[in-house]
Amino acid sequence: MKRIQNIIDQGEGDMLDFKKEISNAHRIAKTMVSFANHRGGTLLVGVRDDGSICGIKAEEEKFMLEKAAMSLCHPNIDLRIHEWNVRGKVILEVLVPEGKDKPFYAIDEVGKKWVYIRQKDQSLLASKVVVEVLKRKSSSNHTVVEFTSKEKALLDYLKENPRITLKEYCKLINISRWRAQRIVVNLISLGVIRVYDIEKPEYFTLS
Repeated sequence: MKRIQNIIDQGEGDMLDFKKEISNAHRIAKTMVSFANHRGGTLLVGVRDDGSICGIKAEEEKFMLEKAAMSLCHPNIDLRIHEWNVRGKVILEVLVPEGKDKPFYAIDEVGKKWVYIRQKDQSLLASKVVVEVLKRKSSSNHTVVEFTSKEKALLDYLKENPRITLKEYCKLINISRWRAQRIVVNLISLGVIRVYDIEKPEYFTLS
């Protein structure tokens, strides 16, 4: 299976994740959701983090994957699962499509819904700003922004400084966090600024 080996050789990233096995349906739902909220992605089950093949019992893993996709992801995720035999060991290639109605939520052990996004090879909890951006991009309504002194102040600041946090922006022009969040969501949706939430607190830069 040269094609599968070529995929493994790429290493984990924003659209590829290795799983030795599926031991927890809730945890795998987080990864699925992060791919659906991104550009889609591939799970290789039966492959260790270092890319070595350990193999799995296919039917047990398929059951856990389908349970996660249909019961623990909202909306449900339509997986495509291919079974391969590589050097005598069974692995699963699980294709997670990009979601059409973002954001997708993973349901935790107590029934709460959380949005996850893909950053490099990690599935991370999305901030409120990122959740709103996902909603905005999936909406059929176009984003219309009136550039006031508040937007101008943010852009002028970012022309002189590499980054700004939401708290810093609120302090800069003395507005509420809710109002500041609406402004940055609008500007991110238009592609004017970018959000980086792999670090805490999240920050914003010019695109």
